[in-house]
Amino acid sequence: MTCLSTLRRLALIPAATLVLLAALPAQAAEPSPAKKELIAKIISLQQGGIDGIARSLVEQPAMALMQQAGMILQTRVAPEKREALAKEIQADVRKYVEEATPIVRERAQKAAPGVMGALLDERFTEDELKQLVAWLESPVVRRYQQMTPDIQKGMSEKLVADTRAAVEPKLQALDRSISTRLGVQPPASAPAKK
Repeated sequence: MTCLSTLRRLALIPAATLVLLAALPAQAAEPSPAKKELIAKIISLQQGGIDGIARSLVEQPAMALMQQAGMILQTRVAPEKREALAKEIQADVRKYVEEATPIVRERAQKAAPGVMGALLDERFTEDELKQLVAWLESPVVRRYQQMTPDIQKGMSEKLVADTRAAVEPKLQALDRSISTRLGVQPPASAPAKK
């Protein structure tokens, strides 16, 4: 069928009908069983990352609360009570993380096919998914992914060491500024580590 014949046939359809047809949501074609299998395989291969997202969602607010508690401990709790109270707070945080992580991990595993699977189906062809599975299963990629924590730890340590002298004074100034605004005594500055 030529473009001209298609245009002639469309001309027979009233313009209002064409507008209505254009406004209808496109129906996504159901992926083939092979594509569904590839998507499930990719989700399975990415389980560590999915679990990492869940763990991060649990740990981030807990760490923020620990930081806030640490500041309050330093400014509003008698020195002789700080250590014991800090240990109690750490135990509470550990308990929260241990209880909340499995819940969020389970939900992440259930959500992955609907979120990740839908995006993979939408944005990748079956051939591209095959290539992605082959890449994810590659021993080189697996070794690289296993060393990612070491890379992150090494980078963090290096960045802290390289930026400490420049960043610590700014952090201390921020701490003083916030303390002043809140009307609390800032904690005594510890001597700079070398």
